[in-house]
Amino acid sequence: CDKDGVNYCTMSRNQHIPQYCGSCWAHGAVSALADRIKIKRAGKGIDINLAVQHILNCGNAGSCHGGSVDGPYQWIHAISKATGTGIAYETENPYLACSSESTHGICKGQDWTCTPENVARTCSTFPESGGTCKGLKNYPNATVAEYGSISGADAMAKEIFARGPISCGIDANPLLTYHGGVATDSGESVDHVVSVVGWGNDENAGPYWIVRNSWGEYWGEMGYVRVAKGSNALKLEEQCSWAVPGVFTEAGNF
Repeated sequence: CDKDGVNYCTMSRNQHIPQYCGSCWAHGAVSALADRIKIKRAGKGIDINLAVQHILNCGNAGSCHGGSVDGPYQWIHAISKATGTGIAYETENPYLACSSESTHGICKGQDWTCTPENVARTCSTFPESGGTCKGLKNYPNATVAEYGSISGADAMAKEIFARGPISCGIDANPLLTYHGGVATDSGESVDHVVSVVGWGNDENAGPYWIVRNSWGEYWGEMGYVRVAKGSNALKLEEQCSWAVPGVFTEAGNF
């Protein structure tokens, strides 16, 4: 994330609050896309954070019970082309860890379909004072101009170097007991999605990927894990996706 003293990574996230939700596939993609927007802005200005909940409500690419590595980018690209509008910003649609089939906790009995209120919304005041929540016709958003899939350490490094972080599948089981250092487990199969933001070299463990998870900053190395590079450790080098940011809302164009 650090290049010449400038941080190009956006915030770390926790997919498991306010309650458990298996939305890693959306978090990994959204975080990498937000990073690429930050890179496009040369690290200037307030970070643009994108709404994972918008994908859960409208994307038809997965749910709190899982999804695909490239599904989020396919969906954002499709709506970008069809409507000229992309994924909403976090401040218009905060993450609630619910999707249409969710029936537990705060999700139970609520509408998680793609209504205007579930795309982007605001609320006027307290309900007892006559307040209502309504969907926004115009809202800050980010589009995707292009997306694709890659695999293999060389292709991953080339893409990250050229355009920024990517989202990748990974075997999560070894991560359950990870506390720090370079993870070298071979892994069994992909069952989780993360964002790969760069790479480095450890004098003892050798080259490694810098990987941001979506389990909060209390986990791992402040929300990150280093994974051995070039050996397909944890199956990290098998399924990756990238997206090129299109138009995104800033103060001067809204």
